[in-house]
Amino acid sequence: MGDQPTFEDLKARLPEIQEAIREAGLDGWLLYDLHARNMVAAKLVGHGDMSRRWFVLIPGDGEPRALVHGIEELPWQHWPWSRERYVGWQELADALRTLVGSAQRVAMEFSPGNAVPAVDLVPAGVLERVLATGVEVVSSADLVTLFHARWSTEQLASHRRAAAVLAQVAEATFRRLAGAVGDGQTPREAEVMDWVIADLAARGCGVGSDCIVATGVNAANPHYGPVDGGAAFKRGDVVLLDLWAKEAEDAVYADQTWMAYLGAQVPERPAQLFEIIRDARDAAVRRAEEVWASGKELRGYELDDAARAVVTDGGYGAFFIHRTGHSIDRDTHGAGPNIDNLETHETRLIVPGVGYSIEPGIYIPGEVGLRTEINVYVSESGPEVTTPHPQDAVAALLPD
Repeated sequence: MGDQPTFEDLKARLPEIQEAIREAGLDGWLLYDLHARNMVAAKLVGHGDMSRRWFVLIPGDGEPRALVHGIEELPWQHWPWSRERYVGWQELADALRTLVGSAQRVAMEFSPGNAVPAVDLVPAGVLERVLATGVEVVSSADLVTLFHARWSTEQLASHRRAAAVLAQVAEATFRRLAGAVGDGQTPREAEVMDWVIADLAARGCGVGSDCIVATGVNAANPHYGPVDGGAAFKRGDVVLLDLWAKEAEDAVYADQTWMAYLGAQVPERPAQLFEIIRDARDAAVRRAEEVWASGKELRGYELDDAARAVVTDGGYGAFFIHRTGHSIDRDTHGAGPNIDNLETHETRLIVPGVGYSIEPGIYIPGEVGLRTEINVYVSESGPEVTTPHPQDAVAALLPD
């Protein structure tokens, strides 16, 4: 089982969590996990991979209560509040009813209609068991934002360092690629990926590091991955580099995309397409700043609308086939609010302490793909772009 949890983090955060539960009009937050599949519950309670189902009810008032399997009581030996055990499946229904007690309305990690996939983490069968106790279950999505997706001061500092490293690695990769192609070499996409990942590790960002490296035609697939080494780079190629990494397991990611051209002057077509997505990116940032300055609430769908309108007005709305951005936390695609009104209608509030990407793209199959990606952190003073020197134009890499 590894290190035994002390539950100190949950103890320290309990008053704040319970205040949020009460403000939401709930009687409690019911956490469930098995095999660390619900990363929200596992992280909040402090457990890793447990081989048997467990539940924890955090009430709006009073002490948390746990329900654990008899074979796994040892990992719960330091649990500072009441704990009940079950063994057989026949016992579980009664034990769960006792755990819920008089609660009428609780939150769990599920999303009606799968509207917020990132927090739809409780299996339907478990939800059925909970509903059978007579309690009403609502989505914990906003609680997840507050107590899982927000960054700590240390995580923000780590993200800033990682953001600087990613920008440096992107620049170094483009220089190395230009040097190789300028010398008549033909490095392949998978080889360049290896350069990126090794450089990230060498600069202290080797945790969770990965990247997408693609020529223009391959970049028309937003989640492209090379097969058999991928394509060879050559003069006249548009290059997409999407890279992400973090410093440590409990840190938060930085995630960026940069574009370049293996030639002396970027052709008019990719240059114009990039201008559109750059303007879309900047429109989303401006919208976030304007809403913050007005004192109004901000939701992810609004920023997606701002960016998508620019791409649509430019005539390429049909080629912008993904959401404008995603939550960033300990996972690259985090559990907080996404910047989305395409794949989902994202209505969760964007609150201080969360971070997200802004990454509009245009993907024309068989021709070219372009994306620009930056990260934004929302401080108590408002939204802040954390990506160093966001790209204004496709970089030309080779001399005449």
